[in-house]
Amino acid sequence: MSTAILTGRPVPGSSLEGDLRSLGFDVRTASGAAEAEALLAGVPAGERVAVVDARFVGHPHALRLGLTDPRFELAAIPGAVTARPAGRQALARALARENSATAGDHPATGGDTLVDGLADRIATALDADGADVHRPELGSLVATVPGDPQARNEARQAVAAVDDEAVRLKSAVKARDGFFTTYFISPYSRYIARWCARRGLTPNQVTTASLLTALIAAGCAATGTRGGFVAAGALLIASFVLDCTDGQLARYSLQYSTLGAWLDATFDRAKEYAYYAGLALGAARGGDDVWALALGAMVLQTCRHVVDFSFNEANAGDTDATANTSPTAALSSRLDGVGWTVWVRRMIVLPIGERWAMIAVLTAATTPRITFYALLAGCAFAAAYTTAGRVLRSLTRRAKRTDRAARALADLADSGPLAEGLAGPLKKPARRMPGLAVPAVALLGGLAVVATAVSTGFGGPWTAVAACAYVLTSALAVARPLEGALDWLVPPFLRAAEYGTVLALAADADVNGALPAAYGLVAAVAYHHYDTVYRIRGGAGAPPRRLVRAVGGHEGRVLVVAVLAALLTAPQFTVALTVLAVAVALLVLAESIRFWVSAHRVGAPAVHDEGEPA
Repeated sequence: MSTAILTGRPVPGSSLEGDLRSLGFDVRTASGAAEAEALLAGVPAGERVAVVDARFVGHPHALRLGLTDPRFELAAIPGAVTARPAGRQALARALARENSATAGDHPATGGDTLVDGLADRIATALDADGADVHRPELGSLVATVPGDPQARNEARQAVAAVDDEAVRLKSAVKARDGFFTTYFISPYSRYIARWCARRGLTPNQVTTASLLTALIAAGCAATGTRGGFVAAGALLIASFVLDCTDGQLARYSLQYSTLGAWLDATFDRAKEYAYYAGLALGAARGGDDVWALALGAMVLQTCRHVVDFSFNEANAGDTDATANTSPTAALSSRLDGVGWTVWVRRMIVLPIGERWAMIAVLTAATTPRITFYALLAGCAFAAAYTTAGRVLRSLTRRAKRTDRAARALADLADSGPLAEGLAGPLKKPARRMPGLAVPAVALLGGLAVVATAVSTGFGGPWTAVAACAYVLTSALAVARPLEGALDWLVPPFLRAAEYGTVLALAADADVNGALPAAYGLVAAVAYHHYDTVYRIRGGAGAPPRRLVRAVGGHEGRVLVVAVLAALLTAPQFTVALTVLAVAVALLVLAESIRFWVSAHRVGAPAVHDEGEPA
């Protein structure tokens, strides 16, 4: 239960008390700052508390945005200020200071009756203390504290002139979304979100329903029949509708949570990659082996996301407004002024809505092979387009990369014990390398091991030799802080090298089960890499080093797979890949579930990322 402390007597005819109770607040009234301070001290430490001016006039949704958002420890709107448990101490200090100031200025009252503007004064005091007070964008919503009857009547007329529910529904839709989602999903999915909210459903329940629907779609695709493919396409779209609905439900009802953000992000990847596997199984029933295409699609999509993650983390700490000024950025800004180009540029990067719509239609109308060909071509173009633009921006970047950004890139590199051990002796030569040499070393080492795996075939020693060289180049690439202009390319180059090596060796084995086993291994490792990103974004840092060491780091896994291919027969290699995939999956899933569930239980700040990549 949350507590709202009204400062002063409620105005006759005001709906404020009812609005606060509808938002889950227990309403108490304070006649002055001293009584408000006493009431605040009496609220249990684990509860949210709000101080609200009794004269407040505004929309219920303005109060909801200002007082109930779980992502922020402190928040304020005109006439109201709130604190979650972690922000209670700062709120109490600000209120005590205001109480002392009021009592000092008016000793006869002791601060008991002067409550006008107390909530706003507390918010100002919090700002003066350097507290991070969130102030939501209210748009057309009204939130004001009128000082006289005329102003109050005008405020009430302003409230009546704006449909609170229409604004709430509109704000449930992500501000920046793809063309397909904006025009073919959101116009009705927002109403599904409202229906769910009115029946007490949570975003996590909708997220789980979306996952189950996608898994059923994958099962339909695995039948290999035309009817199964048609059903799979329809169910994939239904899953995407639910995927949009869960976020809209979270925004509509402000039901953000740490666990929910993790489920939403990881289930998106699980749904897509399970569907790829279903298509591959369905194709196999029809006599067509497309496992290499399915694995290639997963590799390309995952590496494309790592480019997004690395670039964003590399530039997350910029404080210089001109840091990312470049001809590319200037051109992008100019194009933003031409409406149709905005949608074209959003569509050509093939975001999740466009991508799933394409996959669904092609699944229903064509074959899995054609679906994967189109997917690979579209994702390759999108990856080239976005990566080229980011490289151009980075080359003209002026700001110095922060230590936090360098640490994040090092965590995304996922270096294991071999690279760690060699990085120390390689620090001196690494410091002498020019700036662009670091990503070049990572790229050349990765290209060498993948090209060797492709060209020398299965069973020879040369891929293992190239893997040893890859260990050295990987250690050299991370031996110094990743602070160069293009050092954000190191993690995606390392991802491409690892996944590409596994794909090439499994394809070279040319036995039944090798590529599905490789698919499982890459899926497990990719989950570990996504989990690393979500932890960094949530401010929790990377997974523990013991986990990274236990699963070998990227360079260790490349070396192990290469040595296994050199020492084992193709059937034995398939079994070894399967065992490795199961071991990695169990380790990373156990640690990931433990971390996110415990973070949710201890009340870690809720996360809701509007910038989730395609």
